[in-house]
Amino acid sequence: MKLYELKPAPGSKKTRKRVGRGIGSGMGKTSTRGQGGQWSRSGGGVRPGFEGGQMPLSRRLPKRGFTNIFAKEYATINVSDLNVFEDGTEVTAELLKEKRIIRKTLDGLKVLGNGELNKKLTVKAAKFTQTAKEKIEAAGGTAEVIE
Repeated sequence: MKLYELKPAPGSKKTRKRVGRGIGSGMGKTSTRGQGGQWSRSGGGVRPGFEGGQMPLSRRLPKRGFTNIFAKEYATINVSDLNVFEDGTEVTAELLKEKRIIRKTLDGLKVLGNGELNKKLTVKAAKFTQTAKEKIEAAGGTAEVIE
């Protein structure tokens, strides 16, 4: 196969609709918008969610609860994720982000107890579940709570 023999898969390329380019194109004059009405006008149409005067779905449904704007959101990992580190490593949120185990540090790190831990590590996090703390200490490591 040569570079000049490459071409896109059949049906993957579609020619763009060129409206308002004369009667022969089949899309001239009204440019596929029809004879008149709200949708034929420049800037025409209705706002998102508008249902022609009928009570919109977003207003028909009951509203419940609220969003706590002061809630803390933690980046979470399981103890099984910590097996990638060598014995004696000090594991912090910054190190986990560097290793791409977590994407964002958010309001801190919370360690959950899923899986098994085979390494002796010093884990520094904002929160630990009871099982996570037990598993880290059972492996010979320490679980330090930081703020």
